[in-house]
Amino acid sequence: MSEIVYENQDTMSTKKELSPKQKEELLSILKNRFEKNMNRHKGLEWTKVKAKLDAKNEKLWSLNEMEKTGGEPDVIAQDKKTGEYIFYDCSPESPTGRRSVCYDLESLDSRKEHKPANNAIDMASAIGIELLTEEQYRELQKLGKFDTKTSSWIKTPANIRKLGGALFADFRYDHVFVYHNGAQSYYAVRGFRGSLRV
Repeated sequence: MSEIVYENQDTMSTKKELSPKQKEELLSILKNRFEKNMNRHKGLEWTKVKAKLDAKNEKLWSLNEMEKTGGEPDVIAQDKKTGEYIFYDCSPESPTGRRSVCYDLESLDSRKEHKPANNAIDMASAIGIELLTEEQYRELQKLGKFDTKTSSWIKTPANIRKLGGALFADFRYDHVFVYHNGAQSYYAVRGFRGSLRV
């Protein structure tokens, strides 16, 4: 198991807790984004979302990491059964601080040369988020146009991954496309989007 290495060591904090000032700044960013994009979460109220966030320090840390790496997280739904709010990365293009990564550790280890600095699965795990599934990615695209110039790795079914492949998706020609690549491939315009439940 190799150690996770980030291109920018400042990108990820080691302590999973925000200072009061960081918390205040993040909540202000999230509130503004929530209010500017009401079409993403019709019927939901910021005061209720904030109450959940105030009680979950580690989730706030994860949201802050999503923000720092360019994800622009926002609430896209509430789970009616659990009451949890669901956040997705809503940046117009794939998050800038999470690009040029292959799919997972196995694919990273399989590269003999020109290795990327990291992989999507381990980065998501370190942040405390999950890669979007194909279904979730299509849900996101109903809320706007995302990845019109970039692409994002999405959670790949085990049978495809076992054969060496991984899935990614983007939005072109007014349509969501899902494609495959070797899991060890990486590109400057491909990152990944995540989801977080609070």
